[in-house]
Amino acid sequence: MCNTPRLQHHKQDQKSFCITQREVREAYRQVKANRGAAGVDGESIAQFEGKLRRNLYQLWNRLSSGSYVPPPVRMVEIPKASGTGVRMLGIPTVADRIAQQVVKARIEPVLDPLFHPDSYGYRPKKSALEAVRIARQRCWQHDWVVDLDVQGYFDNISHDKLMVALRRHITEPWILLYVQRWLVAPAQDLGGALIARPRGTPQGGVVSPLLANLFLHYVFDEWMRQQYPHIPFERYADDMIVHCKTEREAQRLRAAIADRMIACALTLHPEKTKIVYCKDANRRGTYPTESFDFLGFTFRPRWSRRARDGRCFTSFSPAISKTASTAIRATIRSWQLPLCDGLRIEMLSVKFNPQIRGWIQYYGRYGRSALYPILYQLDTALTKWAMKRYRNLRHQKTRANQLLHRIKEAQPELFAHWQLGAWCGDRAVVGAV
Repeated sequence: MCNTPRLQHHKQDQKSFCITQREVREAYRQVKANRGAAGVDGESIAQFEGKLRRNLYQLWNRLSSGSYVPPPVRMVEIPKASGTGVRMLGIPTVADRIAQQVVKARIEPVLDPLFHPDSYGYRPKKSALEAVRIARQRCWQHDWVVDLDVQGYFDNISHDKLMVALRRHITEPWILLYVQRWLVAPAQDLGGALIARPRGTPQGGVVSPLLANLFLHYVFDEWMRQQYPHIPFERYADDMIVHCKTEREAQRLRAAIADRMIACALTLHPEKTKIVYCKDANRRGTYPTESFDFLGFTFRPRWSRRARDGRCFTSFSPAISKTASTAIRATIRSWQLPLCDGLRIEMLSVKFNPQIRGWIQYYGRYGRSALYPILYQLDTALTKWAMKRYRNLRHQKTRANQLLHRIKEAQPELFAHWQLGAWCGDRAVVGAV
């Protein structure tokens, strides 16, 4: 039994599970900040706020009494980053996201310290760029990489094995109860039919990434630490790369990992899992596979310039991948900048610059020059916007370019890519970088 502090003026209740109303309110604030679409009930965050106190109290009452039963998750299709096919995403209701956030806030401080230092996905104070940085360094130190891809990972997690792992660290009955209910909650497909989920945890759930991390912690991270403590790796959720000294070691390790995944009811993707030679100036020979993608970057042999003497050499390094580049170009096209001729350029900056800045901060960290052709496309679109907005610039591309030059010189802070030191609207500059 648990006495909980009041969120609003209600008689103090005795509850089965010790969940405070303050926890529910804090979880709501986090869910609101993360935004997100409506679930199967069609209720948006704004609609949920319409009766906020009542909704939060009812949710707390059900959670703390043990009567909360998660509704089905709404399945939606989202395009894959590769542009081929779609990925199914499970969208919980707003109330269910809040309930999951309550549980996540409780268990994350317990579970996260257990995780391997080279597990980077969905963790506080960890980032994808940190994983890319470490991978870059280790590719210089090791000749070979095993690029691993778990086939349909989130959809194939064993509920029983996951609950065994969770019980090793979490003892609160209400947490175990609700996690079990979330795992088996049905999914509602695009036609409205309910589908049972005997395994897996839906991508899109608040608590799913943490549970998925816990599962792979035991399936992969701890197993690697015990069986191959000398072999380094980086893992971001189910995206994993392992570094080896020799091709033979890489082949043996790939086979061993495949067996380990099968033992844990998972499967390595037969085509996407591959052995890669990290070729550079000091590594001889030619092999069928000399590149791999990791977290939006393609690692492959590239020309580099040595800082101390300016000499060029071949380095095995990352830069934005073709898949990520294609996705950014598609986003720029979707903005339809030439049709925004009713907006001033300052308004375009407010609308689009945050996303441009995010691209540069992430993909510009390594191999920044690979971004320039994409940014040229952006400036080409801005040129077309100027030609449409100003009548005297119709069919005057050169003069429109000159106008953007003058705006850039006067206000370089308008767009993040204008501060890179190269005018991307000039093909000669782009080609020279």
